[in-house]
Amino acid sequence: MYDLIILGGGPAGLTATAYALRKRLNVLLITRDLGGKTNYRLQLPFVDKHLVINGEEIVGRFTNEIEYLDFARVFDKAEKVEALEDGFDVSTREGKRYQARVLIIATGALGRLLKVPGEKEFMNRGLCYSAVSYAPLFIERQAVVIGDGTLALRSTAELASIARKVTLVAASHGELDSPMGRKILASPNVEVLEGFQVEAVLGDEYARRLVIAREDEKREIEADAFFVEVSLTPQSQIVAHLVKVDDQGRIVVDSRNRTSRQGIFAAGDVTDVVAEQALIAIGEGAKAALTAYEYLLQQP
Repeated sequence: MYDLIILGGGPAGLTATAYALRKRLNVLLITRDLGGKTNYRLQLPFVDKHLVINGEEIVGRFTNEIEYLDFARVFDKAEKVEALEDGFDVSTREGKRYQARVLIIATGALGRLLKVPGEKEFMNRGLCYSAVSYAPLFIERQAVVIGDGTLALRSTAELASIARKVTLVAASHGELDSPMGRKILASPNVEVLEGFQVEAVLGDEYARRLVIAREDEKREIEADAFFVEVSLTPQSQIVAHLVKVDDQGRIVVDSRNRTSRQGIFAAGDVTDVVAEQALIAIGEGAKAALTAYEYLLQQP
């Protein structure tokens, strides 16, 4: 039985693994890849290498450190977690089973896809799922945000403070009556296209235009980049029967990354901590590992 099993190899999971190794814990990382969403970086024709502070270099160092430690990681997908009397049992897609006294869940969250023609072709080539990560690049440029919820409004508001023009394509009135929504509607450089659905993404090497439609009306809109901000889906199903999750499916944690169940900790975008940034996930992963270590020290 391992001291600790970590599920998910994004920034939070990698950092937690590195810290657990330094504490000499018998740890196993179960993940499909190393790096998670940091492996998929937005490419833009007007940016070679930007100077926005991010956590990619740190994530890369942890990846290099763990990549060659065969004893500490397996490339597989955890599919089931069951509670044992003295720990937890994890079953994987490849039919393996692993046991540990403690778990850290760092499985992340996925952006919801549009599922329209051109989306796969231009994904991360002018079409992205996190405006928060790239907004500083859009000084005096044009951007489109797709969505009608809080995520889309927040992204629109942040881009509007930087970009020359932001177009919000909102399928419904959504959250536009909120204080943030009213602020966006009053912004001189924001255009809200309410009731429109995206039908296709068009471009050459990069996404250049969106085809949108509303009833009998169809338009094409151009921009320097397009951000899909429909919703994030936390990958928490594997432990949702064991720990408390909020109404969006995010694992509820306290300030030390403890969940509602003893022995299970969580970090990164799968939790209810405001994240979506590699640097935040890195810190949360380190904190979860140190808290798990302290927990293990107190066990018989």
